[in-house]
Amino acid sequence: MNIKRLFTLFTVLSVLSVGAHAAPDDLELLKPGQLKVATLGTFPPFTMRSPNGQLDGLEIRVMKEIAKRLNLEYTPMLVQWDSLLVALEANQFDVSTAAMDITPARQKQIVFSDGWIESGARILTPLDSSIKSAADLKGKRVGTQVSSTYAVLAEEHGAVVKSYKSESDTVQDLANHNVEAVITDAITGAYLIKHVGLPITMTDDYVSHIQKGFAFKKGKPKLVAAVNKALADMQADGTYAKLTSDLIGYDPAPKDPVRSLAQ
Repeated sequence: MNIKRLFTLFTVLSVLSVGAHAAPDDLELLKPGQLKVATLGTFPPFTMRSPNGQLDGLEIRVMKEIAKRLNLEYTPMLVQWDSLLVALEANQFDVSTAAMDITPARQKQIVFSDGWIESGARILTPLDSSIKSAADLKGKRVGTQVSSTYAVLAEEHGAVVKSYKSESDTVQDLANHNVEAVITDAITGAYLIKHVGLPITMTDDYVSHIQKGFAFKKGKPKLVAAVNKALADMQADGTYAKLTSDLIGYDPAPKDPVRSLAQ
């Protein structure tokens, strides 16, 4: 093979390599080589503190692995739910993993990754409650996290909504009988009942089914594409299932993921 043909082959392979794995400097990051990730830290099992005080949870584990595959430093940033979108638009972080439901209304504001986890809304109640389904919520005091899709669901079923800054506050108030029910994520509800030991239960019926996505400010197509690819790769090679099953006992990957909208 002559030098000219060898150089041409090398150029083609280089282009293909860059297309498959964008270099960290090409990912529209706030700081090259660093992935600043917003998380709440108060929404188990998605984001929480482990017994040694370290951040842990489904979204923490999955995004740490994504950052590793992109050769980026994972840098978590604790945020409040009610100021999350404002902080995202203000470029305070690159991506939010804060267990956000993918909805048409939110897709007009921000860009989501492909759906990374499938769940839904269910109702938590005290053990002696007469509430068995969403139809029983009319006129009842129902706790939800502020600015969440659960608040909308509660209102749609005629509930009197009481808003809280964190999911842990809603559940604690339920245990204290300050609200009659809580609408929350099904995965979170199951985890709390199993691990926290509060006198609460969860109704059988889902109020809704939903997928959650990682949230980006508009205008970062390379970063979104890179995250989507890393997510798909870790689902295909079994890493995703291992990381998530250790926490909740099964693989919650969507069978038919909601795909990112074109930017």
